[in-house]
Amino acid sequence: MKCLESLLSIAGDMYGQILEGRVPELRIATRTKRNIEFKEESEVWVYGDKKSIRSAKSVKGAYMLLKMAYVIDFLKEQLRANKSSTLRELYYISEGWDVAKFDEQSESDRLIEDLEILTSFQREHFHIRPEEDGATIIGPIRIREETRRGVKEIHCQDDVGEGGYQIPTNVDKLEFVEHDAKFVIAIETGGMRDRLIENGFDENFDAVVVHLKGQPARSTRRLLRRLNKELNLPVVIFTDGDPWSYRIYASVAYGSIKSAHLSEYLATPAAKFVGILPSDIVKYDLPSDKLTDQDIKALNAILADPRFDTEFWKKEVSLQLELGKKSEQQALAKYGLDYVTDVYLPEKLAELGILQ
Repeated sequence: MKCLESLLSIAGDMYGQILEGRVPELRIATRTKRNIEFKEESEVWVYGDKKSIRSAKSVKGAYMLLKMAYVIDFLKEQLRANKSSTLRELYYISEGWDVAKFDEQSESDRLIEDLEILTSFQREHFHIRPEEDGATIIGPIRIREETRRGVKEIHCQDDVGEGGYQIPTNVDKLEFVEHDAKFVIAIETGGMRDRLIENGFDENFDAVVVHLKGQPARSTRRLLRRLNKELNLPVVIFTDGDPWSYRIYASVAYGSIKSAHLSEYLATPAAKFVGILPSDIVKYDLPSDKLTDQDIKALNAILADPRFDTEFWKKEVSLQLELGKKSEQQALAKYGLDYVTDVYLPEKLAELGILQ
């Protein structure tokens, strides 16, 4: 198994350095926005050439390499036994490792990401999966899913409840059988997803509605990419009007900084943003809240983020800083519960050329 061989080669390299009398170290791509660059061929943001050194010369570095060795050994046994575990389970498993246990789950999560970068394999290849995400899809599309009990077909309008079909961890096991969709709309909040479904937006506009459930999981981003690339469906992102929501859009369209090594697999460069925008707060006279100090700091960080280095985003973010306001999707209810589906979204989608 190439994945296992690649993992073991990391431990082998460290062992080889020790045999040669050298202090073991690893070089890994630096995961910051200063080390992402635009790849013209795939139109996504990936890591550049800057490397960070993880060395046993420091106590912190030595512990990091030790923990990596323990994780590689655990993954080796897991792969050989054809078992799987969650990111959360891995964290708790380390409780039995004494000196190599993790202080918090974010630490073990980052180490798995390090292994992805070093091996060019994904955590799914290690048989590591996240906790259940709960993101869903509903719309005029029939899919075929491979399950433990065999293959089943599901129509994402006729065969699911109000919440829709729950997106599985491994989206690549799904087959798109047929569809009548014209576009895909990915929505940040469950409340707005429910509003669109209750108002029949998926049926009236032949739309596939995907609930992002906040910052989207990899499986959700992978599904959006597949719907766009394989079915040639336009993808639009509908979020709140704040810096954290713009980052949600960026993770879908440009690829996230923490997983830039997977951008060509996860990102959908053609995805468009339909709001809520700072200019929408003015145009639609939306109820709003005052920006917090954290919001302002995040907006200024976006202005320095190369993924947002466009005239569109610079203009919108600068306007938001000038207004000192942010607004939510639900603010459109000021004009009634049907306004978002009857006026706002049709206007936005028409501007993008998705609706005629």
